[in-house]
Amino acid sequence: MSKQTKMTPVLKEKDIKRNWHLVDLKNKILGRAVSDIAIILQGKNKRDYSPNLDCGDYVVAVNSKKIKISGKKADSKMYTSYSGYPGGLKIRKFNEIKTVNPNYIIKHAVNGMLPKNKLAKKRISRLYIFEDEKHNFAEKFNSK
Repeated sequence: MSKQTKMTPVLKEKDIKRNWHLVDLKNKILGRAVSDIAIILQGKNKRDYSPNLDCGDYVVAVNSKKIKISGKKADSKMYTSYSGYPGGLKIRKFNEIKTVNPNYIIKHAVNGMLPKNKLAKKRISRLYIFEDEKHNFAEKFNSK
């Protein structure tokens, strides 16, 4: 006589409900703020998280200009890109990029914290970054 046990419900793609999160980066430390964003994009903050499904939420990050970094990293942290050609290595400091394109810093850090798999591109596409407090998604937060 075997007892019938309850099966764990399997999450389907159609059952995923995506919420909108507003993250203010003003005076926040880069690594700590970005790790919270990566968790929300993956859906690890949800009760029905499944690693093989893309069950994360949308994130709107504002005030990327006002992000901080701890220690002396503002002068010593380097971002490199290589074109593939001889002499094509570009090295830029954190302070340079922060003045020119602060959104790149946030996106680069979040992308580094997401797992490198087929879901990474979908997850990073749900991240919207703005340099100041003005954003296009006010209706998503006012409707609640």
